[in-house]
Amino acid sequence: HMIPQMKELVNNYKPEIIFSDGEWDYDSKTLKSEEFLAWLYNESPVKNSVVVNDRWGKETRSKHGGYYTTEYDLVHSQQGIGDNADHPWEESRGIGTSYGYNRFETTEHYLSSKQLIDILIDKVANGGNFLLNIGPDATGMIPVVMQERLLDIGKWLKVNGDAIYFSQPWKSPNRPKNENLLFTRKGGNLYILLKKWPKTPVILTGLKGAGKVELLGYKGTLNTKQQQGKLTITFPPSLTVDELPSQHAWVIKVSDFRE
Repeated sequence: HMIPQMKELVNNYKPEIIFSDGEWDYDSKTLKSEEFLAWLYNESPVKNSVVVNDRWGKETRSKHGGYYTTEYDLVHSQQGIGDNADHPWEESRGIGTSYGYNRFETTEHYLSSKQLIDILIDKVANGGNFLLNIGPDATGMIPVVMQERLLDIGKWLKVNGDAIYFSQPWKSPNRPKNENLLFTRKGGNLYILLKKWPKTPVILTGLKGAGKVELLGYKGTLNTKQQQGKLTITFPPSLTVDELPSQHAWVIKVSDFRE
């Protein structure tokens, strides 16, 4: 029954992405995944555009699929996942311990906005996507605590989204080893994502040059010094919490970055 239903969904709604799940007890032949995927890529109305994940049989995770998947940081294979990934990948999880609505969850089960933004930063800086699930209740309403988290993430992205959308990880050997500093690149720009507000200058080495340095959303200027391939970025000591452009994490944009 599953194959005709999936074909009906594809024919009626023409999805861009198909996220298959629940495959862990059966191999791909038992699930007839090969039959469906052959139709999807050769005959379906989305054969030239659709993207699928890697959950088509208990043997397929991190091996087959347009992109690989982890969930709640559970990794089935380190190959192709994380900092050294050579294949598109995505982390998925709920705001709490469940993907859907779970009335037995309390506020203690939900991650804070800060924790969720840190996960987003970490996954993107390591070359992945972050798929965050929400669970409407029986009336179709999104619980208020989930609304708050989503609005906080949206507010953060409104200021700092330039470092997230369409970006790539920065894999330079000159990248500072600091768990609170993560990096992305886009075009000729480097983005330094700060999970904690730095108490000391941010220093980059091995540079051939850098242009404008700015804190996204902040109208003031940062103190910078370039000398012998080293860029030192210092925050004004007078900068207060009230003047910070966003909460939870911050982004320094280095334009015209060359190494």
